[in-house]
Formats: sequence, structure tokens, C-alpha cells
Amino acid sequence: MGSARPPEQNISRAEIEQAIRSGIERYFADCRVRVPGFIDQHFHYPGAIATNRVALGWDMLRAPVNLLWAPVYAIACLLRIVIPKRKGLRWLNTLLGRIPAGFTTRVQHHISSLIQVELLNNHREEPLLESYLVDALETVYARHSSDSVDHRQFSRMMEPLVAEALSQYRVTRTASADITNSISCTVLGAFAFQKFTPGGIGLGVVLASMLAKTLAARDFILGETIGGWYYNLFPPEPSLGTMASVMAAVMAALAAFAALSGMIFDPVQAAVGLHRRRLNKLLDHLERDITQSTRNSFRPKDQFVARILDAYDMIRAGML
Repeated sequence: MGSARPPEQNISRAEIEQAIRSGIERYFADCRVRVPGFIDQHFHYPGAIATNRVALGWDMLRAPVNLLWAPVYAIACLLRIVIPKRKGLRWLNTLLGRIPAGFTTRVQHHISSLIQVELLNNHREEPLLESYLVDALETVYARHSSDSVDHRQFSRMMEPLVAEALSQYRVTRTASADITNSISCTVLGAFAFQKFTPGGIGLGVVLASMLAKTLAARDFILGETIGGWYYNLFPPEPSLGTMASVMAAVMAALAAFAALSGMIFDPVQAAVGLHRRRLNKLLDHLERDITQSTRNSFRPKDQFVARILDAYDMIRAGML
């Protein structure tokens, strides 16, 4: 753990480290106290509407790009974990680390700003952790010296950690939208078509097959009614053009839905405790990283869950 050097030798290193640890613990304890109020204000109704309505506009285009790019980013993150950081492969690990998570949507930027301003800094302009560390260190220094405390090093250390943690938190928004799409497609397929469609691909295949059957029955030589009976027994294979156009339409609709789905599913996630666990996990990792002066360790698993659902969707679609 990094620490400020004592101005006099009669201040032990243990005293300073204990003061720093105490200040960090008090800071993050107060952050955790603010989590329920933060969730109530921004993820429950009516706050969820205000939080997510900023998606209207360019986010309607950014969201589909992020959903398409998400598998690439998930694979890059997985490879960084698997590939060792030995000298011969360090360049590859560094290269994978430079792969962006996608476009930052206005909703993601808005929520990141809310976390930083309200949750981490309690509406203060200066980093709030500084004041906790200054109070803890000045208590120790006051017993031994009148010199001021150099606390700026902690702000410099915290800034990149917070930035990286919020970047990872933004990834969870894309993953949550993708998971929401998978659940929505499953429900829609079950109730509307009596089919198991665990994602956009599966739903697109079902709709393309239905469209191909409708078009074939309309052009059947003995009439549309008999054609419908015939193609119920012998379903036609949709053409590549039909499959591509239907799939594109389904993906576009899901992307538009994903951009605004937070209005519906943020309150659901808040009610079942997902937002609370996610924010507390972010704070836990930040506290550990700052205390131990380590790199950012916050790596939420939502994106990997979303990719597993996507893989299952593709496998299932091949079986339909």
C-alpha cells in the first residue's frame, strides 16, 4: 500500500498506514450507505425514466453497434485472462487490452457521471476520498508535527482506477441489454409462436420460416388454402435473401428496444437486488485496489453470461 512519507522519523510507518487504511475504510463505508438511496433515485420509477430517456437520439444507432461488437470485446477480455504475461506474449496481452468496449452511449455516460458525482463524491467537486485521508492523516501528524500532509498522491492513484472501473460498469449496461433481449425473445417466441427462441437469431429463423411458408402458400398452384395445408406438412426452406432481410429487421428492432429497455428492466433489476450487488461489488474492488495499490480488478461477469446466451441461441437456431 502506498503511503505519504512522514515528515519526522518519530512517526512510525505503521501509524501512517493504519491512518490511511482507516480513512479508506470510512470512505467506502459511507459510499455503501449511499447505494440504496442512489438506486431508489435513479433505477426505480420515476427516476428510471429520467435515467434512460437520454437514450433517445444517437444512442439508437450506438446500441446496435455495441451489441454486435460485444462478442469481440468479451473474447478479448477472456484471452487476456488466459494468455500469460510472459515476456514473449506481453505484447499480445497489451494489444488485447487496447480493444475498446464499444461506443459510450449517452445512458452509459450519464450513469457513470451519476456514480462518480453522487455515489463516490457525494455531490462534491473535489474527490471526497481526499478529505477522509486528510482527516485520518492529520490526526496522526498533529500528534507529532505541524507539517501539512501530501494527500494528492491518493487522488492521482484513484483517478485511473475509478475511470477503469466505470468503463467496466458501462460494459455491464450493454450486457444487461443483450440479456434482456434474449429473455424478451424467449418470452415472445413462447407466447406468440409456441417456439423456444432464446435470442434474436432463433426468433429471426422462426419468423423467416413463417414468411417463407406464407409466400409459398400464396403462390401454390392449387390455391392458398391448400398450399397452407401442404406447407404445414412440408415446410419450405426460406431463401437466403428472406433469411437475411428478416434477421436484419429483427436485429434492428431488438437494438432499438435495447436502447430503451432500461426503462422497463432497471426497476426490475433494482427490485431483485442486481443493481445493489453490482454497485457494492464495484466499491469492494475499488477499495481493495486503492488499499493494495494494485491495478483495477473489477471485471463483472455479465458480458460472459450474455455471450453464453448468444452462443446457445446460435446453436439452437441451427436445430430449429
